[in-house]
Amino acid sequence: MQAHTTLWLAGDVMTGRGIDQAMAHPCSPELYEGWVRDAREYLKLAEKVHGHIPVPVPPEHIWGEALDAIAEQQPDLRLVNLETAITTHGHPWPAKGIHYRMHPQHVNALQAARIDVCSLANNHAMDWGTDGLQETLRVLQGVGIRTAGAGTDLAAAQTPAVWHAPSGERWLVFAWASSDSGVPKPWQATPQAPGIQTLNTLDEHSALQLADTVARYRQPGDRVIVSLHWGSNWGWEVPAEQQQFAHRLIAWNVADLVHGHSSHHPRPIEVYQGKLILYGCGDLINDYEGIGRHGPDDPGISPLYFAQLSPHTGQLLRLDIQPWQLKKFRLTRADAHQQQAFLAQFNPQCVPYKTQLQVQPDGTWTLAWNHTLLQA
Repeated sequence: MQAHTTLWLAGDVMTGRGIDQAMAHPCSPELYEGWVRDAREYLKLAEKVHGHIPVPVPPEHIWGEALDAIAEQQPDLRLVNLETAITTHGHPWPAKGIHYRMHPQHVNALQAARIDVCSLANNHAMDWGTDGLQETLRVLQGVGIRTAGAGTDLAAAQTPAVWHAPSGERWLVFAWASSDSGVPKPWQATPQAPGIQTLNTLDEHSALQLADTVARYRQPGDRVIVSLHWGSNWGWEVPAEQQQFAHRLIAWNVADLVHGHSSHHPRPIEVYQGKLILYGCGDLINDYEGIGRHGPDDPGISPLYFAQLSPHTGQLLRLDIQPWQLKKFRLTRADAHQQQAFLAQFNPQCVPYKTQLQVQPDGTWTLAWNHTLLQA
């Protein structure tokens, strides 16, 4: 068995709306937002900030220079939270202000990054109704991308994505979305209807229910990732109930890694009992480029996370983070000013968790925690 398993993790990947319009086979552009009625407006807004986007862009365009950087890390498993429907279904979920979708032919943009698993338990997977969700599932499964957290019924939504590591162990990826992330209540999968896995609370009872679901699938030697779409879009604070919930999952030996997302920017990182907790990975790809920054909480960083875990114990051995930014709907290296500004905000927020990001000679950020911090 190899010494470690390398995971490439990312937060929200939103390839719909303006990004969909920049690719070769865009969906019909009508939107139902209070301020924008045509998805092509997001493309125009991005061009006003950084210049002309050569439409149609190829599938690999959105990943830009990051594709080579990912390949250099040689990750064994690639996991993202896909925050858009993949559908041409024309009926948006009613009374929901924002709807994301991309054309099924644009799934090749996800294939370009060789993504293994997409979490679909989030507040945009069903923007185009149950028909849109079911088409999303068919499209992803049709190209061999595994899904977690959504399904044609509750049993399917509960079933984890299963991935076999080169070192021999199985990795199970489960996904849930909490109600405080903006998930409409009717989106909960039922024994008779499609939907996603949801958590109405983050209390001990919900943690026990989650643990029971994991126990039904976990076999001796399996490693488990719990992917959680939770909390608000902005703000550095990690709610006490999130930390307590994540601690329970690790202390009870339910999860080897907690993969949190929903916040548009990264939130603090913790290593608890040797296991990695990412409270908020931040957005990786979206079409917000031309909207402008959301105040001091928006550093404009799109991070890639590379975690090395022990295949024997699931414990974190190393975490590297690469800072990127979006220009012309394309990932490029974050400039020095952005990086410094982000670290000046981020590291003080990590003090209560006894973690810190340290800059390496190549510009990568490496996580120091507990004993490694004391040695620094």
